Amino acid sequence: MDKTYFISQSTSLTLVIIISLIFAILGLYYSKKFKGINNYLTANRNIGLFSLTTSLVASALGAWILFGPASSATWGGIGAVIGYALGTAFPMIFLIYLGKKIRKDFPKGSSLIEFMRRKFGKSLFKLILLMTIFYMFIFLCAEVTAVAILINYISGTELWITALIVIIATLTYTLYGGLRASIFTDNIQMIVIGVLLVISTSYIISFVGSEFSFSYVKEKNPQLLSGSYIPNYTAGLTFFIAVAATNLFHQGNWQRVYAAKDQQTLKKGLIISFFIIVPIVFFMGFAGMVSFSIDPSNRPDLGFFTLLLKKQTEMLALIIVTLGLALTISTVDTLVNAISSLFVVDGKATFNLNKKTDYLKLSKYFIIFLSIIAFIVASKGYDVLYLFLLADLFCCAFVLTVFLSFYNNSIDEKKAYTSIIVGLIGGFLLFPFPDFSKSLLVGILFPKEIFAPFIAQQLLFLSFVIATFLPMLILKIRKF
Repeated sequence: MDKTYFISQSTSLTLVIIISLIFAILGLYYSKKFKGINNYLTANRNIGLFSLTTSLVASALGAWILFGPASSATWGGIGAVIGYALGTAFPMIFLIYLGKKIRKDFPKGSSLIEFMRRKFGKSLFKLILLMTIFYMFIFLCAEVTAVAILINYISGTELWITALIVIIATLTYTLYGGLRASIFTDNIQMIVIGVLLVISTSYIISFVGSEFSFSYVKEKNPQLLSGSYIPNYTAGLTFFIAVAATNLFHQGNWQRVYAAKDQQTLKKGLIISFFIIVPIVFFMGFAGMVSFSIDPSNRPDLGFFTLLLKKQTEMLALIIVTLGLALTISTVDTLVNAISSLFVVDGKATFNLNKKTDYLKLSKYFIIFLSIIAFIVASKGYDVLYLFLLADLFCCAFVLTVFLSFYNNSIDEKKAYTSIIVGLIGGFLLFPFPDFSKSLLVGILFPKEIFAPFIAQQLLFLSFVIATFLPMLILKIRKF
C-alpha cells in the first residue's frame, strides 16, 4: 500500500524551486553593490545591530532544530532539552568576551584560525584548521540531508532532487556575494522563520490543548521530568558540552564577530541572539516530549511534525516546507562562506603554493567539491548523527586548550599539542561504537563486565567529559 503524503510532489517541488530561486536572486542582486575581498570575508566590518542579530540567530538555527531536540528529549528528558538549548545559545555569551579580545588584539583579522596561527606554530594551526573544516563539512552534510528527508516525509519527493536544488541555489549567491550576501539573506530568512514559528506554535497549542503541558508529560512519562532520572543530567551535560564546544569553532560566528561595526553592537547582538535561541530550541525539545507522551510509538525525531500535522492540512505542510527551507538555506550559506573564507585566509600559510595563486578562486572549487560530496550523502539519506558526534568529540578535545591560550601565555605549542592529543585519545577510548553498546576501552580492550554499570551505560557522556577536561589536567601537570 502506497504511503499517503501531506502534499503532492509537484506542489512541493514547485515550492522548493521558487523559495530557493527567490533567495538566490535576492542574494545576487544585493551583493552586486558590495564587491571586493573585504565584503566577501567580513562584510567590510560595518554590520549594524538588526542585521547582525538576525544573521547570528539564522546561522545558529538550522533544519536540525526540527529533528534533534525532539529526538533527544524522548530519552534524555528535560535535561537534554535544557542542555541542547543552552549549548546552542551559550557561545553567544562566550563570544562577548572572546570577541572583544580578538577584535582588540587582531583588529584586521577575519577568522579564529588566524589568531591561532599567530599564537602557535604551523603544525598545531593546521590541525585546528583541519578539525574546523571537518566539523563544518559534517554540519553541511547534516543540514542538506535533514531538509531532503523532511520534504520526502511531507511529499515523497526524492532526496536527491531537494538536495540538488538547495545546494545549487545556495552556492550561486554565496560564492558570488560572500558574507554580505549571506547576512542579507539571513535577515529575510530569519523574519520568515520567526513568523512561521509563531504560526506553528499557535497551531500546535490549539490542536493539542491541555496535553501540551508539563503536567501532562509528568502524568504520562514522569521520568522525563524527574530529578532522580540520571539521563536528565548526563544527556543535558552531554549536549551542552558538545554543542557549545562545536559552535565556538564555527567560522561563521567568528566572521560575524569581525563584521560587527563596533564592540557595543556585537555585545548587544550576541545577548539578544542568546535570548531568541534558547526558547526556540527549548520549544522544539518540549514538543518532542509531548509527542512521545501522547503516543510512544511516534518516531522520536518527528515529534514537532506529529503535533503540527495532527489535522493533516495542506497549508500546514506548506508552512513546514517553507520553514525547513529557510532554516536550511540560512545555515548552508553561512557554512559555505565560512569554509571558503578559511581557505582564502589560511590557504597561503597552509599550502604555500605559487605566489600568483588566486586563493579566492581556489576556495570556490574546494567548496564545490565538498558540496558534491554533501549532495551524495544527502541523496542517500545517510544518518550523519554519528559523524556529527565524532566531530563534536574533536571540538571538545580542542576547546579548553585553544581558548585558555587566549589568556594564558604560558601555553606554548608543545603543551597545547600534548594536551589536545591526550584529550582525543582519552575521548576515543570511551567514544561508543555506532550501536552505542561498547567502545574501544569498554567491550573491546577490556570486557564490559569489569566496569561499573554507569560507565558502560554512559559512554557518550563520559567520552565528551574526558575529551573536554583531560587536556586541562595535562596543562596543569606540565606546569610542574
